[in-house]
Amino acid sequence: MKLTINREALLKPLQLVAGVVERRQTLPVLSNVLLVVEGDQLSLTGTDLEVELVGRVKLEQPAESGEITVPARKLMDICKSLPEDCDIELKVDDQKVILRSGRSRFTLSTLPANDFPNIEEEAGSFTFSIAQSRLRRLIDRTGFAMAQQDVRYYLNGMLLEVNNHMLRSVATDGHRLAMCSVDADISQDNKHQVIVPRKGILELARLLTEGDEAVNITVGGNHIRANTGDFTFTSKLVDGKFPDYERVLPRGGDKIVIGDRQTLRQAFNRTAILSNEKYRGIRMMLNENTMKIMANNPEQEEAEEEVTVNYPGDGLEIGFNVSYLLDVLSVISGDAVKLTLSDSNSSALIEETEGGDSVYVVMPMRL
Repeated sequence: MKLTINREALLKPLQLVAGVVERRQTLPVLSNVLLVVEGDQLSLTGTDLEVELVGRVKLEQPAESGEITVPARKLMDICKSLPEDCDIELKVDDQKVILRSGRSRFTLSTLPANDFPNIEEEAGSFTFSIAQSRLRRLIDRTGFAMAQQDVRYYLNGMLLEVNNHMLRSVATDGHRLAMCSVDADISQDNKHQVIVPRKGILELARLLTEGDEAVNITVGGNHIRANTGDFTFTSKLVDGKFPDYERVLPRGGDKIVIGDRQTLRQAFNRTAILSNEKYRGIRMMLNENTMKIMANNPEQEEAEEEVTVNYPGDGLEIGFNVSYLLDVLSVISGDAVKLTLSDSNSSALIEETEGGDSVYVVMPMRL
């Protein structure tokens, strides 16, 4: 195997592929990236057995076909440290990879390509296409609510629900829930749900652009695969049952508060400074057209903000984790935000006022 490639052409896919590779691995070959040259194409593959990412680059100069695996992190660090726009020559010589660029020369250890695991091909149950920007929006709007290392392993990921002409994402950590739905060109009469693990979602988000280029999604029994042309991303699915999110959505809240999103966000941010660092609790007191936000901490320090809101209802006092409210106000757009409440023990429903595609549920805190 032998090839010459421009540094920038190699670095972009290498950085994405190396992101999948874990630093600490049980199998040595999993710390490596698989390089395969076929004709005028170089493909780079990284995997941790849960998530696999293949990046492809067209080679401008003639190359010798072959395949080998090299340490992902070292190869990336070498490429990063070389001068911009330089050419890099890679060739396999006696079970080592020799990398040359200008007056620099590096010899890297290798492991045989046959040792590299590949995620089994399975008959995909169905495939659909969606604009990358739309799938990215689903992830951006809901990803923050995924659980991290929860014993309820099915919460450590995102539910993707495919229905006729609609794709929906739902994430929850048991204290809050985020849901976003977008139109998609899908002819699937039955509702189909899969849970994509947290790492898979984060890696997929890094691949997707803001543009309208299509990404092809194949959903199988155990895997989900996304193909963008330059990249093929595959992730195992979480084997579990996601909670019935429809039951979590609060119904019949009669106290509706409409406020300026940025004003509320700044007021919550300032109050959060003096909230308890561990529990992050704030107290929200509503009276006609005013919202008072209060926080205190074990050092007896206090913060108080008063914000004018559109609220014609009766007085209400309710506690929240301020981080959860700030997360929602950071991802939604629009100038105004709508909070629907019923009493101090019931969850709040937060959404955009102008019929947005996302809804958020935040459970109250007892203070």
